[in-house]
Amino acid sequence: MIIVDRALEKRHAEGRPIRVAMSGAGFMGRGIARELARRPGMELAAILCRNVPRGREVAVEAGLPGLVVTDNADEAIAAGTDVFLEVTGSLDYAARTVSKALEQRRHVVAMNPELDGTVGPLLKRKADQAGVIYTNADGDQPGVIMNLYRFVRGIGLRPVLCGNIKGLHDPYRTPTTQEGFARRWGQNVRMVTSFADGTKISFEQAIVANATGMRVARRGMLGPSFDAGTPIELAARSFPPEMFLEGPGLVDYVVGAAPAPGVFVLAATDDPVSRHYLNLYKLGEGPVYCFHTPYHLCHFEVPNTIARAALFGDGAVVPAARPMVEVIAAAKTDLESGTVIDGLGGYTVYGLAENYATSRREDLLPIGLAEGCRLRRRAPRDAVLHFDDVDRPEGRFIDALRAEQDGLFPE
Repeated sequence: MIIVDRALEKRHAEGRPIRVAMSGAGFMGRGIARELARRPGMELAAILCRNVPRGREVAVEAGLPGLVVTDNADEAIAAGTDVFLEVTGSLDYAARTVSKALEQRRHVVAMNPELDGTVGPLLKRKADQAGVIYTNADGDQPGVIMNLYRFVRGIGLRPVLCGNIKGLHDPYRTPTTQEGFARRWGQNVRMVTSFADGTKISFEQAIVANATGMRVARRGMLGPSFDAGTPIELAARSFPPEMFLEGPGLVDYVVGAAPAPGVFVLAATDDPVSRHYLNLYKLGEGPVYCFHTPYHLCHFEVPNTIARAALFGDGAVVPAARPMVEVIAAAKTDLESGTVIDGLGGYTVYGLAENYATSRREDLLPIGLAEGCRLRRRAPRDAVLHFDDVDRPEGRFIDALRAEQDGLFPE
């Protein structure tokens, strides 16, 4: 948002920087710490990290050797008086720290679609009760999609499909197949695997659906594939308009289109004058128009989300009234009775986006709750898992939050 830079410059001139506590010191945390350290009007006040020595390395790399680095959430939250930034990518741990930050009336920016896609609507409600903002982050695809969505609505058009552009989709990828890529870029191999097997994009599109009221056309979305480099304007025509022109609209994705990575929004209008001018400006005759953003710059754009929340009370990706889409667990290979599920980006399960009402009606297992569960019976490859297929670990905070959310939104 263009006004953010001026607002941050004003805070810098006044000597009143936004004070941020960041939870996480992995791949994302390292880059974001550096950005926060060099942005006027912002101050990284603390790093909350289960591996304190790694957190200290991140602080030194960011040029902040005296920074508070702690494994104590209360200490970190106390230092970050304005915003709590969650970038661990965890679920149970993140649920605990985010809930604590909301209890202490801190704005929360979560670069964690997995958490948001599992219990985001409940966390949003808790943020409302505390009088603060809970939002996912700009720079990741959902935030970039929502910026484009709001732009399209702002020029008087109706968004009808929010899309993500992928270069690869193979639900059977594992940490073994993705090890080389992860090593090359210094990323967590399980996170990289979740990108490849479709779990990550399922979460990304689920939280866009929850922010917009949109749905998926079918379990797993449509996800058409194209030859590499196919322009997104052409690829977008593969979505049948009758599937989204009526009703709340859809979230979906394409594989192989360009620009990648990028996002797109399809929009419509019934106004003939608007159609005339859109045609004049080279967007075609309609009835559907394709808008796209050709990049997402995670580390660089997260600070904008922090500023929007702290200075303007505005969230980049905020769950609306109720859950619309969630991500369920499906078997990545034949799983025998007694198998313990290894979670996101592992060897046992992958995620599929499903409409929330269907998931609740069929009692499907959200993949955000799957890690550590033990199978009661055999599950063949690609079978979706149900709650009664597994025994869950005891005492997890994420399960308690999810039970509270399901009580609020039974369907």
